[in-house]
Formats: sequence, structure tokens, C-alpha cells
Amino acid sequence: MEVFYRTHNYLIEHISDSLVRRDLMDEIDWSDRLIGIKGTRGVGKTTFLLQYAKEKFGIDRSCLYINLNNFYFQGMGIAEFAGEFQKRGGRVLLIDQVFKHPDWSHELRLCYDRYPRLKIVFTGSSVMRLKEENPELNGIVKSYNLRGFSFREFVNQQTGNNFPAYTLDEILNNHEHIVKTILPKVRPMDYFQDYMHHGFYPFFLEKRNFSENLLKTMNMMIEVDILLLKQIELKYLSKIKKLLYLLAVDGPVAPNVSQLANDIQTSRATVMNYIKYLADARLINMVYSKGDEFPKKPARVMMHNTSLMYSIYPVKVEEQDVLETFFLNNLWKDHKLNKGEKGTSFLVDGHLPFRICTETYRAKHNSNVYYAVHKAEVGHGNLIPLWLFGFLY
Repeated sequence: MEVFYRTHNYLIEHISDSLVRRDLMDEIDWSDRLIGIKGTRGVGKTTFLLQYAKEKFGIDRSCLYINLNNFYFQGMGIAEFAGEFQKRGGRVLLIDQVFKHPDWSHELRLCYDRYPRLKIVFTGSSVMRLKEENPELNGIVKSYNLRGFSFREFVNQQTGNNFPAYTLDEILNNHEHIVKTILPKVRPMDYFQDYMHHGFYPFFLEKRNFSENLLKTMNMMIEVDILLLKQIELKYLSKIKKLLYLLAVDGPVAPNVSQLANDIQTSRATVMNYIKYLADARLINMVYSKGDEFPKKPARVMMHNTSLMYSIYPVKVEEQDVLETFFLNNLWKDHKLNKGEKGTSFLVDGHLPFRICTETYRAKHNSNVYYAVHKAEVGHGNLIPLWLFGFLY
């Protein structure tokens, strides 16, 4: 146990105070006894746990961080470890990569039933379906999602500012005033292209090649998060990887499922399942026409965020595709997006039509449509700077 305390203290001491504090820290009800934090690889789940430990407990031994990658847990159950931790005065156990334990959901249930004075906060993959696939946790676990950096968080990290997030209603109805509070302090367009290229994943702060690191992370998403959690045989790995590449090359269009099935030598039904797994892993987003949903074929398949676009197929990164991916990724957290009707890009929440365009767009503007305009620093009326939608979270 002392080895884990030493590791915990080392990690806490080496967490940088300059890291952006994520808003999720204040959204979680920390009084709950079993809290799950899901998110795709690379978005900072480990850092988030350590920031929580440092902020709330410091080096107080009542809180302990453990990572189930440690081989020690091949011979020690989570519940057994938690019991020993509680005997030593432990009150909060932070478990990273909980799904690495083969019987993790049953073990967490045992902890919940046996140790009513112990709080457990654990991290897991976005592919996990905590309640649907683990009924023993239904009703006792509170689940939250940690996303990659928003453009707002990226700007705050780069400039030392502390700009707040805004709701979609606030941006639509008050964007001219909001922009006036931001521009005197920073020029957002100075940071926009850097964010598009590498800003979504916080590991851009590390002194390593970002694209190589992201490609490694993407492979891990498929090899571990999808294959391990969905119990897919290793021999199908190359098919899923090829499917992701083909979807990226095709761009944001409706997938030709028959052609894709032929290309990766599998059935149409399997292709659709693989597409769903890639969406669960936050590698792609599926955009449907209004009224449609999975298992129907999506109207468009788009990369989940712009950083992925620049890494997986950099020779074909179209500006319009990047802009629409940025918009989709920012609204996807709290809003439903469908494929737009003629002359629009998306239909938001079933009734708000948006067109994503550049400032050189010359077609006649429709007063019933909102225009998210790239390269516009300020807007007016229903023309809103695209970058401002990066302040939604």
C-alpha cells in the first residue's frame, strides 16, 4: 500500500498549476459515492483525477489515486484493495482505467455495498456503456463525460485569460455584446488555426510530436477501447482501421455501405456496427436527417474533431469540411444536430437552421437561417463569428 501512496504523492506534486481547470470539476456532485468519468483517450482523464486530488486533498492520505494498469491488480480484486485502503483511514479512492480489471463492474458493486463510507471515482473509455451493459451499477453510479479542450479552454490556456462559457441562446441573442467583452483582451482568430490543428487534445502541451502522438492514441482507441470492450477478435482489427481511413478519405458524406463492405471484406451489417463503435470511441460523428437514427445509414459521417482530420489524412483537408467539423464538435456536447435542408449545413435541436460559411460568402442571406461565419471577428444580426461557438463549453 505504501508504494501506491508514494506514487500518488509524486503525481500530485508534479501536476502543473498552469494547467487549465476543467469546468466539469464544478459540474460533478462530489457527494455521490460512485462517480464514473468517461472520455476518449487523450482528453485528460488522468490529469483531471489528479487535479481533483490535489485541489481537494493535497497530500492527505484519506485520498488515493491508483491505475489498474498496475500488474498488482492481476492478483488483487478492487474490493479487496478498497477494504484495505479504508482500514487505513481511506475515504476517497480514485481508480484510473477501471475497465482494465476483468470483473470491474462486479467489484465496484461490492465496494458500494460493503463500504458505505468510501467514495470511489473512476475513469473509463467513452465506448463503455456504464448502465446499459452493467446492470449491477444501474441506480448507484453517476456518470459524466470529459471532453477535449474547447476553443475557449485553448485560448484561456494560451493567454492566461479566464473567459467563461456561454449557452447557445446567449450566443444567438447576445453575440455582439459577448464579442465586445473578449476582443479587448485577446484576438481569437490569432489562435483559431492552431486550435483546429492540435488544440482538442491537451497532450499538445507535451514536448512530443503531436501528430505522431495522436496517431498512436487513435490506434489505442481502436485496439483497446473498441476491441477489448466490445470483445472483438484481434483478426478484425485491420478491417476497423481500414474502415476509419476510408471514411476519412471520403469526407463528410453519406457512407456507401455496400462499397465499404466490399472494401473491407465483411457484411453491410458489420460495417454499420463498426461505424457505431468508431462513433462511440469519439473518432467519428454520425449525422442523420431529421427523424432518422441508428441503425439507419447516417446522412453524413464526419470526423469527431478537427485535430483528427489533420492527422489521419492531411493531404485532403478541405476548409469547408474543417469548419463544419469544428461547429458540429462544439454543439454536439449539449445539442442535437441533423443534416441541414437545402442551403444549410445543419439543423440544430430540430428547429434552428445553420449555414457554416466564410466571410467571402456572397449568396443572398436568409433571415430565417443563422450563419456561422469563418474569419469574421465580429458579427451582426444572424451573422455570428464561427469562433464564438467554441465558447459553448
